[in-house]
Amino acid sequence: MKKWHYHTPSGSNGTSDEENLSELVLSGTLKADTFVWSTGMTEWQPAAQVLPALFPPSSTPPALPTQLANKGKRSHEIDFTILGESMQMVEIELDPGETVVAEAGAMNYMEDGIAFETKMGDGSQPDSGFMGKLMAVGKRALTGESLFMTHFTNRGAGKKTVAFASPYPGTIIPVDLSQLGGELLCQRDAFLCAAMGTQIGMAFNKKLGAGFFGGEGFILQRLNGDGMAFIHAGGMVVRKELKGEKLLVDTGCLVAFTNQINYSIERAGNLKSMVFGGEGLFLATLQGHGTVWLQSLPFGRMAARIVGAGGGGQEQGGALGGLSSIFSE
Repeated sequence: MKKWHYHTPSGSNGTSDEENLSELVLSGTLKADTFVWSTGMTEWQPAAQVLPALFPPSSTPPALPTQLANKGKRSHEIDFTILGESMQMVEIELDPGETVVAEAGAMNYMEDGIAFETKMGDGSQPDSGFMGKLMAVGKRALTGESLFMTHFTNRGAGKKTVAFASPYPGTIIPVDLSQLGGELLCQRDAFLCAAMGTQIGMAFNKKLGAGFFGGEGFILQRLNGDGMAFIHAGGMVVRKELKGEKLLVDTGCLVAFTNQINYSIERAGNLKSMVFGGEGLFLATLQGHGTVWLQSLPFGRMAARIVGAGGGGQEQGGALGGLSSIFSE
């Protein structure tokens, strides 16, 4: 089945089977001036020129060249496809000269023609000098991530693909930073990969006590740019749109949120609730106007259950679980 790739004026990219193109036209995603490409074409062309059956002749406007459509963008343009359901990976298609930056060890496979190099930092500020790069990797060390990042660049003559996967079962979330105000805050282990030009930094929560006593949201990663970035989450992902209301979240279940959201970490109720409630010592409080992504299975929670399962019956509620196993024999 023939596949078509499309590039919208807002800078986002997508892939669709030919039989689904009419639905994209009806939804407004695919327009007469949307640039499209498919196997056998030498360059991107407006949809109305190569798919005239989907558009009446009068709807064909003059097309902007690709270099003008992308003028002013800092990040590289990349196309992608999300593969799988419960254990996903993202396959990224790179044009010659395009680069994607990823966490060390995230790559699954790549086609011949793609070269990779491990560097200090994300490469978004090539003129920052040695000290600037040293500060950048120092910040990454505080987030618990590797000091280095891997840059994958298409050195071949045609389009090439490279694929990345999250380190544990879950969902990969594609985000277009240009549609989110140019910034996204996420948990320190959520970032997977991004188009070259994306700046990957960190943000501290103002309440230091949360960090000293184990609050998972004390240190966050900050993604800045105008291209595509990919973050991963454990289990199922829930996207919530806040319109001024307040949302209380277990700190481990928070994946990411836009910069219009006010974020803080608060104690989880009184001392009794904190010690015996089983919900952790802290809760994340989010309020404002923006988007929040939540995960159903934080990695820390899954790891704790696996460790508990190896304790010979302790997985059923600690000491009580041990007693129940005795009486069941």
